Amino acid sequence: MESRKIIQLFVFFVAACTACASDKESAEADQTVPGATKWGYYDGEPVTKWNPDGRTMTLLTELRYTDPNGNLWVAPIGSIVDGASIPRYLWSVMGGPFEGRYRNASVLHDVAYGDKKRPWQDCDRMFYFAMRCSGVSAVEAKTMFYALYKFGHHWRFPIKRAKPVKFEGHLVARAEPIPRAIPVNPAEINEARDWIQNADPSLEQIEQRAGTEAW
Repeated sequence: MESRKIIQLFVFFVAACTACASDKESAEADQTVPGATKWGYYDGEPVTKWNPDGRTMTLLTELRYTDPNGNLWVAPIGSIVDGASIPRYLWSVMGGPFEGRYRNASVLHDVAYGDKKRPWQDCDRMFYFAMRCSGVSAVEAKTMFYALYKFGHHWRFPIKRAKPVKFEGHLVARAEPIPRAIPVNPAEINEARDWIQNADPSLEQIEQRAGTEAW
């Protein structure tokens, strides 16, 4: 009889703990942003119109993206985008920078590269996270990240700062472009893609391989 009571108490205790854990998980789930993933989440849908020059587009709606680190990236209404922030060779891989799953990430990357208000390294990482958030595979997203880190149009913030610009209500240093010293090498990108597919490197390892000087 005593053993039966002990077993019943034990079963009751386990059931109570399970119920508490379930309630906790439900509460945590309720606090999750709708549509959020471990890669962040979007707010808005980009709608664009072609400009008379036939190569640029104007954003008619605002696109907002919060990355996994909680940083907010905004492509405001009126932004001009043309895909120029992405090496043209990659367009053949993507099928065009504003097509399919690359669209949102490309719009945000174009705006971030045009503004030059944050370090280019942060902009390239945002591009990777945004691609993953849009469903681009790890291999393709990391290959894009490698190519941008290696061959992208980068900038730096000089020690002797020029006239600052306003960003999110604060004055920040004005960036100056870094001339691209290395032309895009398709063979090198293809080799990096094979390495990424086989080794599944981290972003830090990709940065190290790209060998770009960090300003």
